[in-house]
Amino acid sequence: MQYSDIELAGQKVGKAGFGAMGFAGWFGNQDERESVRALHYALDHGVNFIDTARAYGESEAVIGRALRSWRGKPPIVATKVESLGARRRWGMPVDVETVFPRGQVRASAERSLKELGLDRLDVLQLHLWWPTWGMEGYWMDELQQLKAEGIARHVGVSIPDHRSDLALGLVGSGLIDTVQTIVNIFDPLALDALVPLAAQRGVAVIARCVLDEGGLTGAVTASTEFPKGDYRHGYFDDTVPRSVYLEKVEALREFVPRYAGSLAAMALKFASQPEGITTALTSMHIPEFAEANIQAIDAPDLPEDVFDLLRTRHRFIKNFNNATHWD
Repeated sequence: MQYSDIELAGQKVGKAGFGAMGFAGWFGNQDERESVRALHYALDHGVNFIDTARAYGESEAVIGRALRSWRGKPPIVATKVESLGARRRWGMPVDVETVFPRGQVRASAERSLKELGLDRLDVLQLHLWWPTWGMEGYWMDELQQLKAEGIARHVGVSIPDHRSDLALGLVGSGLIDTVQTIVNIFDPLALDALVPLAAQRGVAVIARCVLDEGGLTGAVTASTEFPKGDYRHGYFDDTVPRSVYLEKVEALREFVPRYAGSLAAMALKFASQPEGITTALTSMHIPEFAEANIQAIDAPDLPEDVFDLLRTRHRFIKNFNNATHWD
């Protein structure tokens, strides 16, 4: 396993991060025994960063049960404060008082500790942050107080969509230790400003959506249907015709297998190898996913010219996140 130079909770962070949103059942029903087996497999093979959230259904509880039966070195566990309000809070700014009313940060952290079965949280992030909130306020005070009390070792925010530049001021402020943002072949914008600034300030960057919700694996076709309740339902159709999206994916196949064993492996490598990326999250709720992602991380880096070509010629900026959260 390759590791970042950044340390969290006293450990260098593995470049492959265990995204536990799949434990919520949003990608289809999942047997808990399979979930535990997948997490144990990943931990056995060097993964040491787990990302979850209060919003991810039973995810924290499943992780907690899996960790109680784990006998190795404790991993870094990151979770996110539950946000409140209408769904459109994910797509456009809303008042912080609605999303994180007074006391919500602490209350959510305490629920997370209980579900995870931990004495303290390694990383606690706001699941949402808009620059209209500024960088000061009771919500930030609550985060900092939890850190001062040792309830959370590190604190940060998760940016709701692709507009990573919105958080430049916060990342430069010295108030947060981590920032989570979208980074993938189609959407490399964070590499332009946020990631370099975070590296300068020693802020850990947690890359998410590195496979673009599975689109960059090449597994989504014109006939693929996702049932209601699946997180991907409507995701590939709301903003652009699916045919347009699939054409963009098809154009990436010229690099496989010469530079990567699969489209998914190339996408994960793209998001994990830049300097300044601490860890790249992928869904590993199925053991086979965990195995494939770990192998991809350990593969040789993409050549510099190929990486540059992917970053500049294959970007496909769109905001699927907004389209799915207006109602």
